Amino acid sequence: MATIRNAGDTPAPTDYRRGTRARHERLLALVRAGSTGVDELADALQVSPSTVRRDLAHLTTTGTITRTYGGASSAAPFQERELSDRVAVEHTAKSAIGARAAELVPPGATIFLDAGSTCGELARQLWHAEGLTVVTRSLDSALYLASAPGLEVVVTGGRVARTSHGLEGPLADLALGRYMVDIAFLGVDAVDPIDGVGEPTLPEAHVKDSAARRARHVVVLADASKLARGSVPAWAPLPRGWTLITNEVNDEVLDRYRAEGVAVISTGTTGDSLTTPVP
Repeated sequence: MATIRNAGDTPAPTDYRRGTRARHERLLALVRAGSTGVDELADALQVSPSTVRRDLAHLTTTGTITRTYGGASSAAPFQERELSDRVAVEHTAKSAIGARAAELVPPGATIFLDAGSTCGELARQLWHAEGLTVVTRSLDSALYLASAPGLEVVVTGGRVARTSHGLEGPLADLALGRYMVDIAFLGVDAVDPIDGVGEPTLPEAHVKDSAARRARHVVVLADASKLARGSVPAWAPLPRGWTLITNEVNDEVLDRYRAEGVAVISTGTTGDSLTTPVP
C-alpha cells in the first residue's frame, strides 16, 4: 500500500538516492531504446532538461553511456584490457588496496587469491608471510609466490583466460570444491552492492562464485573506477556480509554498499578501517 506523505514531510536522504537511481535506470532504458535528445528524454521522464544533463553527465563518468551532441548513446560493449595494460592503471590505489587487504589475513590462514592486477598487489604483500596456504587461479601470482619460503601455493588448474591469465572452467571448480578457505580475495571488472561482481565472461564470473561459496568470508578488492556497472555483462552474486576494500571516499557511493550490509574499508579515509583480521 502506498504511503501518503504530508506536504511538510522531508524525504530522507536515502529516499533521494533511491529516486535518483530509479531515474537513472529509466533514463538508461530510454537511451538504449533509441531516445537520445535531452528535450525528448526530459519529456519522457517528466523532469527538467538540466536534470537530464546532470544525469547524463553522471552516467558518462561511470562509462554507462557515451555523450553525443545534444544527447547520448549507449556505451560500447565492455572490452577487458590485457593484464599488462591494467597493471599500470591506478597503480597507487591498487597498491594501497593490496596492502590493506594483507592486514586482514589471519596467521596460518588458507586463502583464495583471484587473478587480476589488484590481487597481484596483494600477492606482493604476502611474499614474506609465514604459514599461509594460498589457493590461486592466477598464473602470475602463483609464479611470483612460488619462491616464497613461508607459503604453500596451490594452483587451481583449468583453462587460461587470455586477458587476465586466470584459470577457469571445470578443473578450477574441481580444485575449489576440495578447499574451504578462510578468506576469498576477489578482483573484479565491476562491483555492485546487490548483484555482486562483474566479469567479461560467464566462466570467469562462475569461478568467482565458486570461490565465494567455499569461503568463510569474501573480500572484494576494487579501485574507485570499478564501483560502476558500466557495460560489464556477466555477474556473480556474493554472500551477505562481504567486505569491500577501495580507494573511493565518496560517502554517497559507499553508502549504497553499507545499506546492503557490506563492510566498507576505504584506503582514502580512516573512518572505516578495521584493526583486526576478518574472522
